[in-house]
Amino acid sequence: MTEIASQKDAVQLTPQDTRYLFVLPFSTDQALARRFLARDSQIVGNIRFGKLLETLDKVAENTALAYVNRFYPDARVVTAAIDSVLVRNLANTTHDLVFSGQINHVGTSSLEVGIRVECLGAGSSHLASCYFTMVGRSTDSGEAKSLTLPPLHYKQELEAKRHNKAELRRQAYRDSLAKAEEMPSLDEYLLLKKLHKEQESPGFRGIRASQLVLESTVRAYPEQENVPKTVFGGYLIRKAYELAALAADMVAPDRVVPYQVNRINFNQPVLLGDQLKFTARVVYTGRTTITVQSDIERSSRSAGDKALSNSCLFTFRNVGTDLEAKPVPFIYPVTYAEDARFLNAYRQRAD
Repeated sequence: MTEIASQKDAVQLTPQDTRYLFVLPFSTDQALARRFLARDSQIVGNIRFGKLLETLDKVAENTALAYVNRFYPDARVVTAAIDSVLVRNLANTTHDLVFSGQINHVGTSSLEVGIRVECLGAGSSHLASCYFTMVGRSTDSGEAKSLTLPPLHYKQELEAKRHNKAELRRQAYRDSLAKAEEMPSLDEYLLLKKLHKEQESPGFRGIRASQLVLESTVRAYPEQENVPKTVFGGYLIRKAYELAALAADMVAPDRVVPYQVNRINFNQPVLLGDQLKFTARVVYTGRTTITVQSDIERSSRSAGDKALSNSCLFTFRNVGTDLEAKPVPFIYPVTYAEDARFLNAYRQRAD
């Protein structure tokens, strides 16, 4: 009876009722500001973007959990995907950062959290627009089962618009999965053929994709625990991003800065004690951008299993000292797998 009443009440809840604010007080906490520094020097956009991703994941979790716990007090939420993070302006550690989270869309058991990141003070600006897909999970009997969530009520035109955009993002992702299974179009086939033909030239001096791969292996420890026996997803994506940025540095003539998180999928939870293998590959370069695929493979020696935990696609921009976009070398795929990764990024290219 209580659950039915709660779900009836939920019909009157609007996205505005789910608003969650979080502040990184860099202006008053110098120790915190220093932990977020990318370099110990004066440069524009001097901030660790990987740490911001870690913070974003926690903000998304807290926003979603506050809604889910209205109806299931003992439930938890997990990140299913980061649908997109679009960097509009570079952040720094000289001004406070404000993270404003809100639920845009509620499905059967999942919900989309939109997060707007802004900086305060002089030169305040909109830094990033971020979209997370979260899933409500039951903890009854020690089993993680998806929960049925009550819908939101979209009263305002802006709320309905955000809801519709969330639906479009979901459909666009489904379309991209179908597109990834398609054979190359004639234009794509001719492009790949041209790239392979150029590599046969005796004077070829181009950069092959196989030269731009980095790997790192770590173990998951209790200090990275978020919910019982499970590693914090924010930690995983921070590590994946940091290795991806190093891979992008291998091809960038100048300085790489984050441009977009195209997509991050959370396929399986990482348990304490798991061994994690991070692999970052430069898969495509545009005129001024570099796209890096970063995967995380988890393995358990005790259980003898191995699986892909996370798959990430990041886009960086090569910039000069004043953040002006600068050209990058083209990279050439060689193998079938490199062709497939190249095409996937090519279809999502920025420029």
